[in-house]
Amino acid sequence: MRQVDVVGVRLELPSNQPVLILRDQLAARYLPLWIGTAEATAISLALDGVIPARPLTHDLLASTITQLGGQVTSVTISELIEGTFYATINFLNHDSISARPSDAVALAVRDDVPVFVAQDVMDFAGMDLADDDELSAESGDDLSEAELDEFRAFLDDIQPEDFS
Repeated sequence: MRQVDVVGVRLELPSNQPVLILRDQLAARYLPLWIGTAEATAISLALDGVIPARPLTHDLLASTITQLGGQVTSVTISELIEGTFYATINFLNHDSISARPSDAVALAVRDDVPVFVAQDVMDFAGMDLADDDELSAESGDDLSEAELDEFRAFLDDIQPEDFS
């Protein structure tokens, strides 16, 4: 398993499709996930610390889990099958439930729990944007302008079908 940081959500141009960007904490590898608009909004709001006046779907899910005595400990992007990513939400009692990666990450950023990616998923779908010595991959570092430019160029050329 590889622990990743949630870099944020970007829009792929010209389609304006939201792309969730995850960065491996120990290497200069990124995992792009194309997600829905509602999930992109939910993740972005949580990352920005915005608390809506009324709970969004993922806020409601987090509240429900807590009220029922559950505790999310992590989420894992566990599989990539025929171009579709699969995830699990992992609980303190060692149970887990299947989820879409976008929903799992939206919950993870709300509950401030780690996000993991299975090694084989990262190996297959992860993107190296530069040599390790050119990029700082320490957890919590902001992306440099060079990293952002390189990633934008990557997003301009990649298609969801490239992962199938």
